[in-house]
Amino acid sequence: MTKLVTIYSCTKCDTQSSKWAGRCLECGVWGTLIESTKEESIKKKGAHSPSAAVIPFSEINHANWQRIETGIKEIDQVLGGGIVPGSLILLGGEPGVGKSTLMAQIAIVLAKKENRPVLYCSGEESGQQIKLRLDRILALGETTSSSLLFAGETQCEKICATIQKEKPTLAIVDSIQTIGSSEVESEAGSISQVRACTVKLLQTAKENDIPIIITGHVTKEGSVAGPKTLEHLVDTVLYLEGDSNHFFRLLKTVKNRFGSTNEVGVFEMTEKGLMEVANPSSAFITEGDVSVPGTCTTVIVEGSRAFLVNVQALTSKTYFGYPQRRSVGFDQNRLQLLIAVLVKRLGLNLGDQDIHINIVGGLKINEPAIDLAVCASIISAYKNKPCDPKTIFCGEVGLSGEVRQVSSLEKRLKEAERLGFTHGYIPASAGKIESKLLLIHIRNVRELEI
Repeated sequence: MTKLVTIYSCTKCDTQSSKWAGRCLECGVWGTLIESTKEESIKKKGAHSPSAAVIPFSEINHANWQRIETGIKEIDQVLGGGIVPGSLILLGGEPGVGKSTLMAQIAIVLAKKENRPVLYCSGEESGQQIKLRLDRILALGETTSSSLLFAGETQCEKICATIQKEKPTLAIVDSIQTIGSSEVESEAGSISQVRACTVKLLQTAKENDIPIIITGHVTKEGSVAGPKTLEHLVDTVLYLEGDSNHFFRLLKTVKNRFGSTNEVGVFEMTEKGLMEVANPSSAFITEGDVSVPGTCTTVIVEGSRAFLVNVQALTSKTYFGYPQRRSVGFDQNRLQLLIAVLVKRLGLNLGDQDIHINIVGGLKINEPAIDLAVCASIISAYKNKPCDPKTIFCGEVGLSGEVRQVSSLEKRLKEAERLGFTHGYIPASAGKIESKLLLIHIRNVRELEI
C-alpha cells in the first residue's frame, strides 16, 4: 500500500523538509522551497523482501572483458590501459581548457577504429559548431567518419534511450550541467538535476556495457560544479588542468576504480587540438639563459613518470612597510614557511625583500620534493649568484632546516642523468644510490653551496 506525502524540496541544494519555510535551513538561500508530493509505501508488519541472486566468483568469467584503447597514449595511460566497458567517466576542467577538444579527438579515433558507432550528445553546442571543431582537428584531406553520430538533446531520458538503441562503442555527454530529467522539477544544472541525470547515465552504462564520458565545469574553488557526491557516483574522475595563457595541459586522475590514481598525461594545445608531449622534461625547462641568479632545476614525479622543471625566484628591496610574497604554481603558504626557515636557520635578512616564485611552464606543483629547489633559488637570487645549470635539487625542507627524504629518488636521478645533468643535491638520509651524477648529500639547508 502507498500514501501521498507532501514535501518541500530546495531547488538549490535538494534538501527536503516536511514544512515550508521562507529560507532553506541547509544552504541558507531564500525562496527556494517548492511543494511537491510523493508516494510513500506503507510496510505491513511481518513483510519480507525477496533475497538477491547470489553467484560464486568462480563462475564469473572475465576473459572476454577487454579495455577499449583510445589510440592516444597519454589518455590510455591515465585511464590504466584504456576505457573500461560499462564505466562512467567524469572529465572536469575550467571553461576553455580543452575538454570538448579532447572529447572530439577521442571520438574521431574510436569512430575510425571500432566497428560500432560513437555517439556525441551535446546540450551546449549545435551539430554545425561541433563539426567545425572536428574538421579543425582532422588532418588535411580527411573527412568525418560516418560512424560518428551527433545528438543535440538535453533530456536525459531521451539520451539514455538513444544510447540503448544505437549501442555505440562510446557515448559522450557534453556537458552534464545542460542535461535535465523530466522526473525532477528543478532547472537543468541544479544539484538535484545533476545527481538524477548522473544516476540514470550510470544505470544505462552498467546495463548495456557501454562506456559513457560526461564533462563538467569547474567552479572558482576548483571542484566540479554540482554536488560533491557526483564524484562518488562515477567510476573515474579526470581533471584537465592548465592555464589558458600557456600551451601545456595536464590530465590528472582523482578517482579510478579500474586503475591507478597517480598517472598524469601531458598535452600541448595546438591548432590541431591537444597533442601528446612525449618528453615533458624538455618542455618545462627554461629556454633562455639559465645562468641568471634565482633559477634552479628540480625533478618532480607525476604518476609513473618523472620530468624536470625550472624554479625561478626574484628578490628585490621592498618600498612598502610590508614585504610582498608572491608565487605562481607553488603554494604561497608553503613559501612563507620556507622563507621563515631561511631567515631563522640561515640568518638571511629577507624581512625587507619582496620575494616572487615562478614555476616555468604554468605547472602547479604540490609535492614537497620541490622545497630544496625553492630554497636554493631564493638564496641564489638574494646573493645574486647563479646556480650551476647542470645541478638538480631534490628534498623536503623541515622547520629546523633539515632536508628530508623524498619518494622515487632513483627515478628522479635517472631522468636528470638522461638529460645531461652532472650534479645533484639530495637528502643525506637517502643513503648510497647508484647514479652517474655527482651526488651531494646534505642534512640541512645550511649546507647548500651557493
